[in-house]
Amino acid sequence: MKTVKKLGIWMDHSNANLIEFSSEVKKTKTISCSYTFEDKEETLKISEKVMHNKEQLKQTIYYKNIANCIREFDEVILFGPTNAKLELHNLLKENHLFENIKIEVQNTDKMSDKDKHIFVRNHFKKFDIFTS
Repeated sequence: MKTVKKLGIWMDHSNANLIEFSSEVKKTKTISCSYTFEDKEETLKISEKVMHNKEQLKQTIYYKNIANCIREFDEVILFGPTNAKLELHNLLKENHLFENIKIEVQNTDKMSDKDKHIFVRNHFKKFDIFTS
């Protein structure tokens, strides 16, 4: 019987915490968007259009980095306080590489690292019929 690989991702527009669900404790992997306030200030001096283009390019790279990690899993829960999770979900739905991965989205508030791990564990345990 194939083991189903499960991943929880708490994310906003600047950071994503990837938490693998399994019986053993896993470290949280963090992926960050490289678009900074300094980038915004610097490009805004040139033009607003340049600023938006640079921000959009860096957000696209950020989402692609997360997507590359998601490809290794069978089930994913995207959660967090901003629309970043919805933006990523929409990009994933358009890509046939993700059509066999069950991806869910849920709104949550900001959370501590411990709360994120508890959320992921509780989310996947409610669907795991083999867990006692």
